[in-house]
Amino acid sequence: MFDLLVMMLERLGIIVMIAFLLTRLQFFRNMISQHSLSQSQQYKAMLFFGLFGIIGTYTGLIFNTGTSEIERWRIGIEPDEAIANFRVIGVVVAGLLGGYKIGFGAGIIAGIHRFMLGGYTALSCGIATIIAGIFSGYFHKKQRYHSLPKVFTITATAEIIQMLLILLLSRPFEKNIPLVEVIGLPMVIANGLGGALFMLIIQVVVKEEEKVGASQAQLTLRVADKTLAHLRKGLHEKTAQAACDILYHEMDAIAVSMTNDKEILAHVGLGDDHHKQGNQIQTQITRDTIQSGKLIVASDQQIHCSQENCPLKAVVVAPLKQRGKTIGTLKFYYRSKEDINRLVKEMVSGLAKLLSNQLEIARAEEALQLARESEINALQAQIKPHFLFNTLNTITSLVRIDPMKARQLLVSLSHFLRQNLTVTTEKEITIEQELKHVQAYLDIEQTRFHDRLHVAYHIDESCLQEAVPPLILQPIVENAMKHGLKDKKEDAHIHIHISKEGQSIQIAVTDNGKGIQEEQIQLIGKKVVSSSTGTGMALYNINRRLTMKFGEQAQLVIASKINEGTSVRFSIPAREHQTEEES
Repeated sequence: MFDLLVMMLERLGIIVMIAFLLTRLQFFRNMISQHSLSQSQQYKAMLFFGLFGIIGTYTGLIFNTGTSEIERWRIGIEPDEAIANFRVIGVVVAGLLGGYKIGFGAGIIAGIHRFMLGGYTALSCGIATIIAGIFSGYFHKKQRYHSLPKVFTITATAEIIQMLLILLLSRPFEKNIPLVEVIGLPMVIANGLGGALFMLIIQVVVKEEEKVGASQAQLTLRVADKTLAHLRKGLHEKTAQAACDILYHEMDAIAVSMTNDKEILAHVGLGDDHHKQGNQIQTQITRDTIQSGKLIVASDQQIHCSQENCPLKAVVVAPLKQRGKTIGTLKFYYRSKEDINRLVKEMVSGLAKLLSNQLEIARAEEALQLARESEINALQAQIKPHFLFNTLNTITSLVRIDPMKARQLLVSLSHFLRQNLTVTTEKEITIEQELKHVQAYLDIEQTRFHDRLHVAYHIDESCLQEAVPPLILQPIVENAMKHGLKDKKEDAHIHIHISKEGQSIQIAVTDNGKGIQEEQIQLIGKKVVSSSTGTGMALYNINRRLTMKFGEQAQLVIASKINEGTSVRFSIPAREHQTEEES
């Protein structure tokens, strides 16, 4: 028995070596790295582990129950012979990794093969092999990767079950006890060790895959960080060139290229003598990717470059998409197709999706900017033609009777119009700039309405350099003039109050006009309200821009009493307060 154990441990080295070589196969790595297998993958796994079980049978030792002799290598088995083998290792590992279905399938393959070899233990060993697959599959439900002592115990238990079935089913019975006494313990120990070593090799492979995955994640995050600032500006020659420079230095490729749907935007690396920026797309494989929207791997025979003797021999072409539509490609070139493994394809696919997301962000930011400009334009559109005509008529009448006042009015009008034209290019302006815009508007109104309008400013000068979105204050003042003071024949008053209170800036516009109905106050600034006097679009836009920039605490607060007047106020955080929060 001891001699048999030593010989089996020697043979175990062969099994471990074969297991190690099998784990180098990409198929095996793909299989163990996935948490769930498709039906075709399950059949392949059954065949794989079943064949490993057959190898375990053939690497076993032939034991003659009559002479107690042990033969090292032989294919056929005589009726009075049995095999001390390693068949159960592949079947048990199949069940542990893939569950009872794959364990059962592998057991069927290895078990039927053992039965067909013959020998008086053929039936019991064949059945025991199938049971081993089902038995180990039970533990797959609990945990995919078990500790090595646990794998040893499960595999050893499967061998003990086989010994019991030999005692129960094999005939003649008188040969069973001597056989089990000789091969039982060596097979239990050797197969237990073999199962644990096979699982150890698999766990090493898994850790390698996880390490590569972590490295890929770090590379992806690094590339994302470096390319974000460029691709947020959109996809064009300048941003593509910057992105390709980054990718070329980060990836192990001989060239990196980006295209739109018609031409090369950038190409860095080999082949840049004819794959030039601005040229039409050179390869058919790129056109195929744009048309199909799928990642394609190609060799030099499939690339079909228009230039003979092109040094680019293999390529991965991934689509760049916006809103599901392919707008360009990202291409990584290699020296041969053998350099493009599964990890490379996954990396390129991930980078293409990452860059596509960055382009989507750029598009969203562009849309947001256009929306902001549209809101400003909507506010500017409120400068009704009759306002200009009335102002120009007032200037015309003053030219003869008061030229100096006419000149002042022209200056105010030019400042007012210039401000309306320039705010579309500014994301924010100072309160001082906004206040000058308001003053220009009110100077015009005061001139037009003579002594009817009185304006009072209560301004804390420490607030003047605070930043606000453009056209925040002037439309509120204009709204007070058009709706609150419209019918007031005399003593029309507007008060503009700006002060700093604690860590916020308080801004208020108050008039002594006709006031607003309570039911309208609840809606103004919250939505566009159609009425006989207007839509409330100006206050709605102001309120939305304030809350988007500063939060809900900056929304408009309206207080009004009929025939007494209206106050519109809001508060924004002071710059020092914003800095503390951001830091």
